[in-house]
Amino acid sequence: MSANMYLEGNYAPVEKEVTAFDLPVVGELPAELNGRYLRNGPNPFDEVDPVTHHWFVGAGMVHGVRLREGRADWYRNRYVGSTSLSEARGLPDIPGRNWNGSAGGPNTNVGGFAGTTWAMVEAGGCPVELTYELETVGRNDFFGTLPGAFTAHPKLDPESGEMHAMVYALPEWLDHVQYVVVAPDGKVRRTVDIPLEQTTMLHDMSLTERYAIVYDFPCRLSMDLALSGSRFPLSWQPGTGSRVGLLPREGEAADIVWVDVPECYAFHPMNAYDAPDGSVVIDLCVYDSMFDQSRNGPFENNAARLERWSINPATRSSSTTVVDATPQEFPRHRGKLTAKPYRYGYTAGVDTLGAGWPTYKHDLQTGQRWAFDHGAGRSAGEPVFVGREGATEEDGGWLMTFVHDIPAGTAELVVVDAQDFDRGYVARVPLPQRVPFGFHGNWVTDRAVPPPYNPSA
Repeated sequence: MSANMYLEGNYAPVEKEVTAFDLPVVGELPAELNGRYLRNGPNPFDEVDPVTHHWFVGAGMVHGVRLREGRADWYRNRYVGSTSLSEARGLPDIPGRNWNGSAGGPNTNVGGFAGTTWAMVEAGGCPVELTYELETVGRNDFFGTLPGAFTAHPKLDPESGEMHAMVYALPEWLDHVQYVVVAPDGKVRRTVDIPLEQTTMLHDMSLTERYAIVYDFPCRLSMDLALSGSRFPLSWQPGTGSRVGLLPREGEAADIVWVDVPECYAFHPMNAYDAPDGSVVIDLCVYDSMFDQSRNGPFENNAARLERWSINPATRSSSTTVVDATPQEFPRHRGKLTAKPYRYGYTAGVDTLGAGWPTYKHDLQTGQRWAFDHGAGRSAGEPVFVGREGATEEDGGWLMTFVHDIPAGTAELVVVDAQDFDRGYVARVPLPQRVPFGFHGNWVTDRAVPPPYNPSA
């Protein structure tokens, strides 16, 4: 045993990069699903100290399954290129501007935008471009237009096609964060520096039709940890303030309306929107604290609940409602409703004891919750919603995720009918190797990022 849960069991890295074609399918894959299900996560390739290793700093590895006309054409897993990986393999560094000299590579998210596949990470790292087959092309600072850092959690506006991001960089930026807007052509259109008196772990952001939302929570840079050489020098610092900033989309930093919220931490919002009364509604997974006692990852003595916040910019006040106190994370919604009123959201249940992670569906109007039980010892990851062709209902579509069978040491891609959990799996694609627990990914259609000419690639 390693004495670090994030190096054990299904958190442990896999050793091989695998390519497998013509995967078996149990059930029937919807023929309309033509594209790739991609997910990024940490996978250390070198020896690490289990006492000090933090889950968030492992080398990035993208796992992908290509679906086409009811078939599962291939599975691939590939390390995301980086300086440290190139050095370990005795190769030249990957191409592209490395604005802050980071040795690591993106390990947190992966998706398609502007016809390109991007791997992403927070805290300053540059995105890395991948081929359709998940090989590293090089760092891509949005075709030379990104001045510095980026994030793992941009938000795509379904109306404008623009990508919005709140960005921090440690140790380069100690006094500000930055709002970045990327145009549909993949080039940065706008940046706004936002002064902060204290650093914060700005993992994610929210977007409404009026505002880009800044989260300033009391998980902050610890100078003691930084000076000790810690690779993850962030810690819980109660009493340093907890607030939300509402930045008008085309405004400047001076236009932000700051509103205090209860002391807490949130990695991931589900969605946000402007209410008719002028308030802002935010749904998010909320922790009481983060990296207070636990130093290796978020789950050891902590669990998030789903909350709804109402932020009133006129009175600079907030109110909180617990939607569901059950431990859960990785919230998602239907992408075309980003920044708009919506009804349904989806999360992954979190059970650190390994009994299984169910998939939850929430009706945010009625409060009803459905649970898809994947079975004893089977844990589902982040549920990605994919709209069904021709469906008119908000929840008319599919949920896609990796399911990890912990006792068997196996994994599979599953498709679930978002409207009918009682239907069971629509389809399962058993994978040729275990997929470690990881972070985020997306369904990237072949329309968004076209495949190579070879139709079997």
